[in-house]
Amino acid sequence: MDYHNPVLLHESVDGLAIKPDGVYVDVTFGGGGHSREILKRLGDKGRLYAFDQDRDALLNKIDDDRFVLIGENFRHMKRFLRFNGAGKVDGILGDFGVSSHQFDVAERGFSTRFESDLDMRMDQTRPLSAFEVVNTYGEKELGRVFIDYGELRNGPKIARTIISKRKEEPVKTSEQLKELLAPFLPVNREHKILAQVYQAIRIEVNQELEALKEFLQQTEGVLKTNGRLSLISYHSLEDRLVKRYIRNGLFQGEPEKDMFGHFEVPFKKVGKLIVPGKKEIKENNRARSAKLRIAEKVDNKDNN
Repeated sequence: MDYHNPVLLHESVDGLAIKPDGVYVDVTFGGGGHSREILKRLGDKGRLYAFDQDRDALLNKIDDDRFVLIGENFRHMKRFLRFNGAGKVDGILGDFGVSSHQFDVAERGFSTRFESDLDMRMDQTRPLSAFEVVNTYGEKELGRVFIDYGELRNGPKIARTIISKRKEEPVKTSEQLKELLAPFLPVNREHKILAQVYQAIRIEVNQELEALKEFLQQTEGVLKTNGRLSLISYHSLEDRLVKRYIRNGLFQGEPEKDMFGHFEVPFKKVGKLIVPGKKEIKENNRARSAKLRIAEKVDNKDNN
């Protein structure tokens, strides 16, 4: 819990409708809170595979014969489940976004609260960091990042300001970034806009939306019929992708109709959107923007 306080813990695990002898996947292991709850509900023949690309998270490995921790990004889920001898699974849980640990360790560079080097890498072995994005991207490319991932309409202006300032000296730290962003930070909205800028850079560094799309597209092939998805998102960009994929198996457009005029989609939603209650938000402020969507794989012909 000190590493990461799991959000919507019981609701998300309840959403998996766990079978004691089932096989499950936690694609965002973090501090292991969701994984431990899943293991509590599994019998001796149950199995849990977990993924996390962050080396720090791997130190939280659970000592349990039913558990396998895979140190990879969940965009590689299908390949590494096969590599580890897993067949089709009964349920997949994902708690997307940044862990409390990543926010709270200053040198990781995820939080606006600390002075730190610009980093923001979830996988610290990867070459692209926030420093490279801020200091090497061209004006058009950097503006796109702020518009697409930060939903900042003045993204091009912010990009121009950064490029102008970095000509004088590289932007190495969070404090330097805040200083040059000062003209865009009105007193009553400073924290919100800074959070949007950081979100945009972080998503670009970690290819978060591309990874989420690749993961979602693998879920149909990995899940058994009637298997469950239980997915927690924290911002509209993630939630929009999850919602659309659950609804029609696509990220854009509409699915084709069959010869009877029906849509053939891979999932059906289970229940309504679930959000944290006031008590959970009071105890864990980072839960305030969480949205949980649950879905079940339908009995379509499996082409995977």
